[in-house]
Amino acid sequence: MTIESGGFAIIDQEAGSHHFPPDEWQVVRRVIHATADFEFLDLMCFSPGATRAGVEALEAGCPIVVDMSMISTGSLLRGQPAPRDPERLAAQGCVVHSFISDDDVIASAKAHNSTRAIEAMRKAHATGVLDGAIAAVGNAPTALLALRDLVRDHGAKPALVIGVPVGFVSAAESKEATLGLDVPHIVARGRKGGSVVAVAILQALLALANAPAQ
Repeated sequence: MTIESGGFAIIDQEAGSHHFPPDEWQVVRRVIHATADFEFLDLMCFSPGATRAGVEALEAGCPIVVDMSMISTGSLLRGQPAPRDPERLAAQGCVVHSFISDDDVIASAKAHNSTRAIEAMRKAHATGVLDGAIAAVGNAPTALLALRDLVRDHGAKPALVIGVPVGFVSAAESKEATLGLDVPHIVARGRKGGSVVAVAILQALLALANAPAQ
């Protein structure tokens, strides 16, 4: 905790003045802390009320839908719950769903000449898990584009979309498409992102959800 606090203090000092309100800054600061990359000051975008939507969803014990299993096996989600560590999804009653390795998802991807990431998001919608969930995409741009289509064309209503896939093919484009969605969203524009960024955003939202009432 001392090392983490010291890291946050360094980030606050080096970042200087910025345009983020306090709740959004908690997210951006934790992303920078996880990546040691100050470019996220210019890359992070929030729809109005996005952090509040994420916090309220977590407080209600929402499902978490992730594109890759590595998010659900990150330090945020594994290990023994500790009484002094409120940043555990289990403490909120949240269940993490990753469908990408399911047999039916793999079969559907082959049958439709699709990707497992796309079919996994379609399964999340078909099974009713996606509505009211936080959908976190850290690796697969096709998953984020599938989310865009599900929201825009099929009435999916996630509580929050976290769109931070990393890469060179369609990553930036999928994020720009997400910025136009009429659902709360947090996006890291451009090519940068990844599971570590998705987990950092979830950690920040959990910290906000567990912060003492003012």
